[in-house]
Formats: sequence, C-alpha cells, structure tokens
Amino acid sequence: MDRSKYLTVSQLTKYLKLKFDRDPYLRTVYLTGELSNFRLRQRHQYFSLKDDHAVIDAVMFEREFRQVKFRPEEGMKLLVVGHVGLYERSGRYQIYIDQMEPDGVGSLYVAFEQLKKKLQQEGLFNLPKKPLPLFPKRIAVVTSLDGAVIRDINTTVRRRYPIAQVVLYPTVVQGEKAAADIARQINRANERGDFDTLIIGRGGGSIEDLWPFNEEIVARAIANSKIPVISSVGHETDTTIADLVADRRAATPTAAAELATPVLTDTLLAIQDSQRRLANAMRNRIEFAKKELAKQTQSYIFQQPQRLYENYTQKVDQLSQQLVQLEQQTFLRLHNQVQAVTGQLMNQSPLHRVKQDQQLVSQLHRQLQTGMVNNYQRRQEQVQSLIRQLDSLSPLKIMGRGYSYVTKDQRVVSQAKQLTAGQHVQLHFADGQADAEITKIKEN
Repeated sequence: MDRSKYLTVSQLTKYLKLKFDRDPYLRTVYLTGELSNFRLRQRHQYFSLKDDHAVIDAVMFEREFRQVKFRPEEGMKLLVVGHVGLYERSGRYQIYIDQMEPDGVGSLYVAFEQLKKKLQQEGLFNLPKKPLPLFPKRIAVVTSLDGAVIRDINTTVRRRYPIAQVVLYPTVVQGEKAAADIARQINRANERGDFDTLIIGRGGGSIEDLWPFNEEIVARAIANSKIPVISSVGHETDTTIADLVADRRAATPTAAAELATPVLTDTLLAIQDSQRRLANAMRNRIEFAKKELAKQTQSYIFQQPQRLYENYTQKVDQLSQQLVQLEQQTFLRLHNQVQAVTGQLMNQSPLHRVKQDQQLVSQLHRQLQTGMVNNYQRRQEQVQSLIRQLDSLSPLKIMGRGYSYVTKDQRVVSQAKQLTAGQHVQLHFADGQADAEITKIKEN
C-alpha cells in the first residue's frame, strides 16, 4: 500500500484555500441575499446569506461593520460586496464582506427610519417642548465657522434685535467626526449656563451631507439640553432627527434667528403702548381713590367720631352691672353650701370613732406583747433541745471517753495502709495533740 498518494485533511484544505485566494472571479464578488442567523456582537459579525436554493456563511469584521449606517435585521434583503475564501479550521467556504446596504432602498434611509422608530418608542419626540424666551440676552449658535449660516443669523439678529449677543460654537457639520463634534459643542453651551436660546444648523445638501444631524448622539444631546433648541438644518423640505427632537424647527437660518428674537422697534412700541396704558390705568385708579377718600371724609364717622363708641359705652355699663349681680349670687350660693356641709360634719363627728379605734389598738398591742413572749419562750426551748442533741453527737464528747484521731500533713488518716514506717504523724486528743513516729504497721 503506497501511503505517499494520500493527502492529509490539512494539506487538502490549504490547497483549496490557495485555489479560492488565487481565483480572480472570487476576489471581488457582488452578492444579493436574505440575512439569516444574525445576532449583533461586540466586534466581528458572523451570519448567513441565503436565497430559495442555497446558503453561504458570511463574515464582516469590526472595521468594515462600523461603516454601515443602518442596523441589519433578520430577514432583510441585502446587497453586499466582498471576497470569497476558505476557513481552514472548519474547511467551509464563506464570503468576507467589505460593504453592505439594503436591497431596494438606501442604507441611510433605512438607518434614518430605524433610529426614528427607536427614539419615537422612547418618547424622545414627545418630550415637553421648552418655550423660547421673548427677550433673549445671549444666543448660542452651533454651526460651521465659515459657512453662510452664521452670517445669516448675525445679519438677522442685528437687524431685528441688536441688543442680543450671538456666540458661535464652531463645529464640523459634515463627515464622520461631525456628529460627535456637534454633540460636544451643544454640551459646552449647556455647561456655560448663561444662554437663553441655542441654534444648531447648516446649509442644504444631500442626505449624506446632512447625516451628522441624523445621528443618535446629536439627538440625545439636543434632548438633554437645558437651553431651548432651534434646529435649522438643510432646506425646508429636508427633515432630520435633530428637527424632530428640537424644541422648534426653522426652515432656514434666517427663520431660526427670527424665531429666537423679537423685532426691537416693535418691542419698543409695545413697551411705549404698555407704558401709556399703565399710566392711564394708574391715573384712573388714583382718581377713583380720591373720590372714595372724599366720600369717606364726608361720612358721620369722621364728622362725629364720638358716635362710634356711644353704643359701646352703654353696653359696657350694662355688662358691668350684670357682672356685679352674678358675683353676689355666686357668693351667696357658695355660703349656703358651706353652712350645709358644716351641719353634716357636726352630726357625724369622728371623735367617737377615734376613741373606739384607740381602745382596739390598745387591746391588739397587749395581745401582740403576749404572743411575742410566748413565741420567744417556745423558740428558746427549741434551741436548748437542739444544743443538747448537738452536744451528744459532738466528736469532742467521744474523744473525752479516751478516743483520738491521727493526721498526716494536716489530713485525717482513716486507714493503716495510708501510713509507712518512719513517718511522723499527729495524734489529736480532747485536751490537745501529740507528735508520734510510726515504727511498725500491722493491717487486719
């Protein structure tokens, strides 16, 4: 058997991979299919493209996927551009995608509709709109430094309301970095905290040119703005996400400046008219007050002020008399009650009960003394009896009859086996003790 004719799986896979890599028809492939097995991942994206008769695995790396403006969804028809290669570890061929867009509509339109739906579900378009101040002092403008937007806004503000200050926050309004820069400038204006109105905008252009104003980061910066925002992006027919989130939308930068400012001459005329009406109103009130004052000064209260307290004086006299009468009646009633109670006390004198109680106390005292003497004698007899019993049981009584006990090292010796010959012990008698030495031990 000639084993040299056989290839390993790795050798065959490498050979096929070289075939895929060198085939010019597979270097750039334009493919259409339905998105399947898609789950959004943190970095690289792995999914499948299929039609009615076949399925192909697809890979789109992080760098290429970041360029996609819309979010792919399961079942979406796609147009992709990439190259076909072989993944050696699994031996399966797949397409490596470089570009992706929806089949039938533009990717930017799909991304616009997806973000619009998402923000609408969050309620970002239905937030309470902040009112524009009638007389702004400072207006922040987020737009390009050298565009026509800032010139139109400056011209309109100087013409209508020259006392307002316009502060430009220059930003990039086109390109990949524009959205982040626009959001940063909106946040900067809010951090400063002394602007009354904020205008964002740029001139007209294609959907690609206006796309930074359709980014989520810009929409959330506008929604979080504490300053009322006027959006002026593109032409009147253009509608961006920024327009939907902003507090007011203007068709042009000039219209935005007109929304933000009143006409100074009209304001001055309104102020003068208000001053005239206020002066007339105050004059009328003063005249009315004068008439009321004259009317009051002619009243009897000011002409004869003593008449005010005539009735009160008479009423005070009546109340004083009623008070004296009431005090006399109260004193008489209380005096009668005291006399009645005194008679009842005299009829029920406590002296008799006190004498009876004193006799009872004397009798109980004698009984108590007698009981104490009897109890003492009985207790004394009990003590004497217990003493005699204890004396009869006392070991000293026994020792008085010639008995003794032995101790060694201050411990009582109760058995002969506790001793050894030559030991010194103590003999205890009724009238004293003696030291002894053990010479011989004999056990029973």
